[in-house]
This record gives sequence, structure tokens and C-alpha cells, in this order.
Amino acid sequence: MARTLLLGAQEDCTILTGTAKSFTEATVVRLFNSNSNPQLVTVVETQGGSVIGSMTIPGNTVEFLEKRASHCIFAASTDVKGSKVGFTG
Repeated sequence: MARTLLLGAQEDCTILTGTAKSFTEATVVRLFNSNSNPQLVTVVETQGGSVIGSMTIPGNTVEFLEKRASHCIFAASTDVKGSKVGFTG
């Protein structure tokens, strides 16, 4: 059973690509949608860079997103929170 290793403080996702966060160059980010409505999350190459991809996170759920350290994340709402994490055995 894998366990989550916290590597950074939880922060609100930004809502603009120009202020997207790498979460201290995280390669795994734990995302929590604290809103009851689904929220879109987008990964970009760099702040303000080209879109890599996006996904919708259902309301009140957690997703773990693996990305390159330089990639940044923004969301449709600051209700989406992110934390830099890793996994332990």
C-alpha cells in the first residue's frame, strides 16, 4: 500500500495560465477540489506556455497528477488546492 509523502504546503491553484504553479517543481501534485461542482484543471509547459492537457476533477475529490517538474498547473477555481507530494512504500 503506497502512502503519501508531503513535500510542500497546500496552496490554492491559480486561475490564469500566466500565474500557473509548478508547486516547487513537483513531479507529483495532490489536487483536492473542495467545491461540490466539477472543476477543470490544466497543465501548461511553463507559466503562460502551451497547454499540455486538461482534466475535470469531480466535486469534493482528490486526484494525484504526475507531471514534469517544469510543468505548471492552473484551475478554473481557487477551490482546487494543490500540494507537492511523493509516495512511500
